[in-house]
Amino acid sequence: MADLAREAGITVRTLRFYRERKLIPPPRREGRIAWYNEHHLARLRTIAGLLDRGHTLGGIAELLSAFDNGRDVGELLGLEGTLVAPWSEETPVRLTPEELADHFKDDVTPENLSASLDIGYLAVDGDEFVHISRRLLDASTELVANGVPLAAVLAAGREVRAHADAMADLFISVIRTHVLNDVLTRAAAGEPLAPTEVARITQTIEKLRPISKGIVDAELSMAMDRRVRAELESWRRRGEGSGGGGCQV
Repeated sequence: MADLAREAGITVRTLRFYRERKLIPPPRREGRIAWYNEHHLARLRTIAGLLDRGHTLGGIAELLSAFDNGRDVGELLGLEGTLVAPWSEETPVRLTPEELADHFKDDVTPENLSASLDIGYLAVDGDEFVHISRRLLDASTELVANGVPLAAVLAAGREVRAHADAMADLFISVIRTHVLNDVLTRAAAGEPLAPTEVARITQTIEKLRPISKGIVDAELSMAMDRRVRAELESWRRRGEGSGGGGCQV
């Protein structure tokens, strides 16, 4: 809850108030852990935008209730369902302390556990841990198995998260400016959207999801190629400079 409130730029107290007023849907629960997602964040940003435009909480509650019940006003809120459908395909993994130790051996230290909790990779649920992503867990396990200290993996993960957030901000800015700006402005003002317009925006957003992922994958792959070639060339030159004859690449 604290993470969601921070991302939305509100206090936890305000978030609890919105939840009590049923302005946001309940979180998905796993044991004693409450999972909030991008849908909740988008709803909070919708509320903030409507408040900025002078809507009262009572009026906002009526609009959101109408949207949730499938009435036409749902189209007026920026195609919320399409915009906030999850982009990630991550599966949380429940682990006992023993299972976590099987993955990372002696690297399961208080310092590394604290860092994992701080980044958000791990959460505690009773006597178990919950890792946020099967893919990230598997990747971290493989890196540690190949000699990379878990502390280094976590430090790199923190930097990757920051760069990923920056890329996401860039994509969202482009989409908001060139695709959704007019629609969102009109929707917040209460202007109706024609069904054909709703369909067009929905199709556009659905197309942009795989496009953005493809761009990141292509750019990262090419960047890795460049860096690996540069590293090998540097290694070869160091070998020649030391009289070792270098290596064949």
